[in-house]
Amino acid sequence: MPDATLPVLIFVVIVLLYLLNSIKILREYERAVIFRLGRALPAPKGPGIILVFRPFDQMIRISLRQEVLEVPPQDVITRDNVTIKVNAVVTLYVVNPNDAAIKVANYVYQTSQFAQTTLRSVLGEVELDELLSHRDKLNLRIQTIIDQRTEPFGVKVVSVEVKQVDLPEQMLRAMAKQAEAEREKRSKIIHAEGEFSAAQKLVDAAALMATQPMTLQLRYLQTLSDIGVEKNTTIVFPLPIEMMTLLNKAIGGVNPSANQP
Repeated sequence: MPDATLPVLIFVVIVLLYLLNSIKILREYERAVIFRLGRALPAPKGPGIILVFRPFDQMIRISLRQEVLEVPPQDVITRDNVTIKVNAVVTLYVVNPNDAAIKVANYVYQTSQFAQTTLRSVLGEVELDELLSHRDKLNLRIQTIIDQRTEPFGVKVVSVEVKQVDLPEQMLRAMAKQAEAEREKRSKIIHAEGEFSAAQKLVDAAALMATQPMTLQLRYLQTLSDIGVEKNTTIVFPLPIEMMTLLNKAIGGVNPSANQP
């Protein structure tokens, strides 16, 4: 009797070990694509506890979390014939685990290659100034193109960000000179506007003093006071303004008689 129960016990132990080995636990962000006798099941399994009956079943784990893919630096020639090095960051995640496991060998590598070629082709169609000033628009354009190419194998590209643009040394010097010239131009314009405003104020002041001659004498006395405050070697001889007026009248009266025959 014991000899008859031993094979049954061994069989039961083997079945239990097989069932225990068939239990798989998937995290919340994981899905399992099951190939049963070489054919993929219609829907992925998970999360939680699933059963994988080997060797009839084969399982591929697919993560649904977002992944960040760094595109290596690419040599790009812009439309205005400037050679630059550009790298980017691509954010993606899997929306269809079955397609990501069946239709492509490695969806991360495939997306990386698409990103490199798209980055070179799109940035090669724009000028350097547009690349530096309209980066958001170019990021959206690149993201749309890559997303259309990755959609057939169940990958969604969330965003593409041009990370760094390396310019040649000659171009950096030329841009620095351009910025310096622009600053100098603005400073000259501001200085000219100041001179114009000062001249306008002087014209207004002269017109006001012409109506009130006493203001000119007061201004003259104020100037003498300012000169006397400082310790300098300037010698000032005050001359009444009335004498200057009389002298001008006298000179004006002599000149007409000198011109008579």
